[in-house]
Amino acid sequence: SAVYVAVVRLRVLTWNLWHGRSMPPAGRDLLPEFTAALGAWEWDVALLQEVPPWWPPALAERLEGEVEHRDVLTSRNSLLPLRRAIAVRWPHKIKSNGGGANAILVRGSSVAEHRALRLCWWPERRWLHAVRLATGVWVGNLHATVGDDPAARRDAERARITMVEWAQNAPFVLGGDFNVRGLSLAGLTFAGGHDVDFVFSAGLAPVGDVEVLERGPLSDHAPVAVTLGDG
Repeated sequence: SAVYVAVVRLRVLTWNLWHGRSMPPAGRDLLPEFTAALGAWEWDVALLQEVPPWWPPALAERLEGEVEHRDVLTSRNSLLPLRRAIAVRWPHKIKSNGGGANAILVRGSSVAEHRALRLCWWPERRWLHAVRLATGVWVGNLHATVGDDPAARRDAERARITMVEWAQNAPFVLGGDFNVRGLSLAGLTFAGGHDVDFVFSAGLAPVGDVEVLERGPLSDHAPVAVTLGDG
């Protein structure tokens, strides 16, 4: 089992990228703008949902400092080269049909382990994936089922149970787009959130206020950032 090494602070950001789109539609690929936004904010781990599948390595490469990425493909990824060709030119037209992924970016630390669990097949594939940092802390990323409140809550509960199993008594964080409001998870601390985007923790306490970051026209979700500490 993993050995937990105490950490003082962990800054966690969660953001649904809306498949790299903006409002109003830009009519072009917005990787540079999303990269600039992520690069301007302070975070140690960024939990991203609805990410164009080819973006995670590009984001890690373009962001300053040593950034590692781990990702899991979600839905609509058949014929991905064709989807990508259309999405790069007309992201506002192809929308989610450009393909999807969830991604974890880690800055200033290293990834010791990466795990993923498929939560459901239908109506879309939904995944929990998580990394164990070099410190021993686990950080999980979730995008729950949309438009079905009971299903989203089942996804969240299964993610909670799985994170407890994976962490094996080490502190952990579970964040992402939960697609419900008013959510609580047994044994976890609500560290902060906005709308349906939340961060929960076990063994780490929120430090200071939750921040809803200014992202301009990018995405239909606001980024949420929280700082967590071990005492």
